[in-house]
Amino acid sequence: MAGCGFGAVSVEPYEPQPGSEQTCAALLADLPNVVSDAVRRDVDPDTTLAAAWGQPAIVLRCGVPMPAAYQLDATLLDVGGVGWFAEEGQGGTFFTSTDRQVLVEVAVPGDYAPEGFVLDDIAPVVAEHFEERSLR
Repeated sequence: MAGCGFGAVSVEPYEPQPGSEQTCAALLADLPNVVSDAVRRDVDPDTTLAAAWGQPAIVLRCGVPMPAAYQLDATLLDVGGVGWFAEEGQGGTFFTSTDRQVLVEVAVPGDYAPEGFVLDDIAPVVAEHFEERSLR
């Protein structure tokens, strides 16, 4: 099902959190093939700990660092029991699961407004794979 005629989504290489590779690989294997009516696509390079859906692409990156704009008193969006820090960026909104041991970022283009609904399909898998951590 991956690919769906749009070609692979280019994901900029990044250094994942130390020790997150195995748990991120397990998360990626369990992610749904369809997110908010968008079909899963391949990513390039395929060794990246990332997943993508639809056109324009919704992109999930696993094992990312804490967003620079995050503050301890930030308001989080609770979706599926996961606290997501939302940050507007170029072309859409970036959601990061800041309350998890391993952080996951989901970049959602504005075409999917309201963007938070995309997380409904992703949050349960994130909650299943990554333990909650206390926000100090």
